[in-house]
Amino acid sequence: MPLYKSQSLKVHNTLSGEKENFNPIHEGNIGMYVCGPTVYSNVHLGNVRTFMSFDVIFRYLLHLDYKVRYVRNITDAGHLTDDGDIDNDRFVKQSRLEKLEPMEIVQKYTVDFHKVLDTFNFLPPTIEPTATGHIIEQIELTQKLIDSGFAYESKGSVYFDVFEYNKRGMKYGELSNRNIDELFANTRDLDGQNEKKNPQDFALWKSASPAHIMRWNSPWGEGFPGWHLECTAMSTKYLGEKFDIHGGGMDLKFPHHECEVAQGKACNGESPVNYWLHTNMLTMNGLRMSKSTGNYILPLELVKGDNTFFEKPFEPNIVRFCFLQAHYRSVLDISNDAMVASEKGYHRLMESYKLTSSLKASNSSSLDVAAWRQNCYDAMNDDFNTPILIAQLFEGARYINVVNDGAETLTSEDIELLSTTFSTFLFDVLGVNNKISQNTADTTEKLNGTIELLIQMRNQARADKNFALSDQIRDQLIALGIQLKDGKEGTSFSI
Repeated sequence: MPLYKSQSLKVHNTLSGEKENFNPIHEGNIGMYVCGPTVYSNVHLGNVRTFMSFDVIFRYLLHLDYKVRYVRNITDAGHLTDDGDIDNDRFVKQSRLEKLEPMEIVQKYTVDFHKVLDTFNFLPPTIEPTATGHIIEQIELTQKLIDSGFAYESKGSVYFDVFEYNKRGMKYGELSNRNIDELFANTRDLDGQNEKKNPQDFALWKSASPAHIMRWNSPWGEGFPGWHLECTAMSTKYLGEKFDIHGGGMDLKFPHHECEVAQGKACNGESPVNYWLHTNMLTMNGLRMSKSTGNYILPLELVKGDNTFFEKPFEPNIVRFCFLQAHYRSVLDISNDAMVASEKGYHRLMESYKLTSSLKASNSSSLDVAAWRQNCYDAMNDDFNTPILIAQLFEGARYINVVNDGAETLTSEDIELLSTTFSTFLFDVLGVNNKISQNTADTTEKLNGTIELLIQMRNQARADKNFALSDQIRDQLIALGIQLKDGKEGTSFSI
């Protein structure tokens, strides 16, 4: 029997604003679309946080034995800012700055994106389509919206008619919970060419000026697709007109995802997605990350230590572990203190996990491992609550340590269940990599050697009845998070 039949998953649906029971359209199968990067610059830490959240969601759905088609797109065309100025086209602007062709920019930063995600042990999506690879589908969708009266052509561009959409009984603004009357009243026309019927109408296809390098032929002349249209075209092509999950950062809720809802409803007569999931923002040292303010760091700069914000490099596993200690719908603030604390917590879990292979079995169990295991599932079943799951893993680490110390007992079956559950949720679901880098291994070996030397010094001090020095060594090690335990066979330590 597939695992999902024994678990009751709830997800927070942005559309309803509530946690809902998760029921896929087709039993055992899930279609999930996540808005991918716009590849005109390096992927930033906020992107990593968003994609990591959906990587964990993908991993957990797979663990529950669902067959998941995970589609995450690459935006490599048609990303004008609201004023329609060619000088503000992100791809064209970056190509001029770096003196490269736009598709060289696309290739350069797509490679960077994949390199960063590989560094943090992300699973690849099932399909990773590009906007430029789906121009035909976008033109066909645009024509369908024109034919149905939801869009109009103006000076070689095509716009979605928001007023017409609302006039037919649909509500533009339902996802972001915006008042449509206020939206109409407060929207300024930023186009500058008086092409639109209404200022809030959004572009499905833009006419290319002579200076625009990225351009394709269409029934309305040479141009390029609107940003919002690409996701509708690719999601429906690979997941159907209605699918289960659509995800992205909360900054995409309006206007991008709002426009996707409108396009889907106008094309097919129904809402395209059952569950909308949005991640919250990432801050650093309590402030929003921004290049303009200098409060900014790239993912690999954090890993390599090439920055002035953190005292040292942090392994990708540590960064991942730190990120997942905040729920995906909560603001995540990173700092040097938070990263150091995450490093200590991560190593505590890893040291405990290593002990599972040497635990001694008893005839009976004094701990309820099965109940603890279900607590781990309950955490993830509650809208993928990784902080609660991590708390349960620390509880599992406590089980391991008290059994190792002889204070509690477990049968061989429960030891196996404890070990398997621990590794499944830490490595398979949270996606922490079980491989420790050589630098980390060398550092651990040196640390252990230093502690053993201090233990020898303490033992000699005790033999010499120099109890002041003996206590000083013990107390300073405790202050560093290193616990000593004196026993019949000598002194051992745990971190």
